[in-house]
Amino acid sequence: MKKILTAAMCLALGLSAAHASDGKAGEKKYGPGASDTEIRIGNVAPYSGPASAYSVRGSAIVEYFRQLNEKGGINGRKVTVISLDDAYSPPKAVEQTRKLVENENVLAVYGSVGTPSNSAVHKYLNARQVPQLLVATGASKWNDPKNYPWTTAMLPLYDMEAKIYANYVLRRRPDGKVAILYQNDDFGKDFVRGFREGLGDRARSMIAIELPYEITSATVDAEVVRMKATGADILFIVATPKFAAQVIKRTHELGWKPLQMVVSVSASIGSVLKPAGLDASQGVITAVALKEPDDPQWADSEDMKAYKAFMKSIGQEGMIDDSNAVQGYVAAVLLERILRRAGDNLTRENIRDIAANMHEENVPMMLPGIVLRTTPDDYSLFDALYLQRFEGDRYVLIEGPVSGK
Repeated sequence: MKKILTAAMCLALGLSAAHASDGKAGEKKYGPGASDTEIRIGNVAPYSGPASAYSVRGSAIVEYFRQLNEKGGINGRKVTVISLDDAYSPPKAVEQTRKLVENENVLAVYGSVGTPSNSAVHKYLNARQVPQLLVATGASKWNDPKNYPWTTAMLPLYDMEAKIYANYVLRRRPDGKVAILYQNDDFGKDFVRGFREGLGDRARSMIAIELPYEITSATVDAEVVRMKATGADILFIVATPKFAAQVIKRTHELGWKPLQMVVSVSASIGSVLKPAGLDASQGVITAVALKEPDDPQWADSEDMKAYKAFMKSIGQEGMIDDSNAVQGYVAAVLLERILRRAGDNLTRENIRDIAANMHEENVPMMLPGIVLRTTPDDYSLFDALYLQRFEGDRYVLIEGPVSGK
């Protein structure tokens, strides 16, 4: 009987601790930026500068929570999202992030855009033990829970995505020659490394040229001419939207017709393919986890209807087809889930722990079969993606889900 009572007491204590840790019972716990009435969240996005095409992402997050607050917020608390412009400049990102942490006293920095900007504040936020939650970049460095436990990424990791493209090439164009244009930073280099790993022993013979460009460059027209001259019949575009559009357009103007693959962060119809020209964009292949708003097969799905209604309600009807807007919407949904799960335990430590133990099914706008997971030892949300090809005026799914691990 004594053993039974002891076991029962241990079980009760364990359940009590579990409830207290997630804030569902017991005393309320607040960290910086949280109170009985408000939760303050910081965000940094390029509302100006060379990557301003991503700005709609930050706007969608802000507007999502503005509307949520009108409906009562989360657990009776208003969620204040403070989103600041860094112009895609690392020094500016440092300035704005420090302002969010030290002046605005936010609970977490969430969904900030870009590898360079997030890299610039990576060590700072971890040293201050501020959650750097679900950043809008897929650099492999974000999956380092041992050294940087406060940082998680929302996007598929770049090296994983790159392996999916490499496997596609090996299956469909095993004798092809590949030209790669990449941004000269962690973003670009991660993709190149993953692509090479995916090709394995074939990388040396298949890759004809790798050309870097700087984010400060005016154009990449000269690089396109150099790549065409190699005779490559496969073009891998690792670029931000402005430069991806330039490459696709210039390739078309030169009469060069390689198989074109563009990384998912720059595959938007609205901000990349339309500026490049829909004729020039025919056949472009990219990886994807999210539903395309213009794909008729999703037109009657409830999550698509809700997304389109949201975009119209915030006066962004013209941006509905922009994948960056979809990403912002999904990012807001995930943040809402994290905060609701935190309940009354709104500490930075609890937010970190929730982000490290995610298992998200039925996420709005996510393609069938895509489940988002993290564990304390693996912060990579995605392990599979679909492949899609641009045909006519929209993308068509061609394979998936395809594993990249």
